[in-house]
Amino acid sequence: MNLHEVPGPVELVGERLVLRELREEDWQAVHRYASDPEVCRFMTWGPNTEEETKAHVRRALETSRARPRRSFNLAVTLKDSGEVVGCCGLVVANPEHGEGHIGYSLTRVYWGRGYATEAARLLVKFGFEALGLHRVFATCDPENRASARVLEKAGMQLEGRKRSHLLVRGRWRDSLLYAILQQDFRPQ
Repeated sequence: MNLHEVPGPVELVGERLVLRELREEDWQAVHRYASDPEVCRFMTWGPNTEEETKAHVRRALETSRARPRRSFNLAVTLKDSGEVVGCCGLVVANPEHGEGHIGYSLTRVYWGRGYATEAARLLVKFGFEALGLHRVFATCDPENRASARVLEKAGMQLEGRKRSHLLVRGRWRDSLLYAILQQDFRPQ
């Protein structure tokens, strides 16, 4: 499959959010959520040290320069103020088959306001319209009902449960697998 190349920096504009390229100076805003044990509870990473967060931002900046570009790590910012309230991303996991996966994390004080859903919808739209993907998927911890609901609101369907496939903090974990196909995508 021949995917589209995205020229220049990525900026996705929604109703209340702007998803933009991470900047080195964003590390402190990223660290606010990446060091929070409650935010990291269902993640495979964290809570981060400052150095781990800085390294994550550096890796994101490096991958943004790759050509062809297959990884898009973006800051989630409030449209009205520009404040960084989280991060999200889309990775082209399987270019030959037009498949990508998305993820997101928000600072806890911004939970429950629909920002994760808006970010997920923007990522799905970007994957299909800008990159020409065929399928976009995401996984979440089965206990993370809020994230499962975000994926459902973003138009994804539950495809199944990946059993005991991740070793997280010394124990094996299942994941729920959600996906949407390009043919089922309806911009909102």
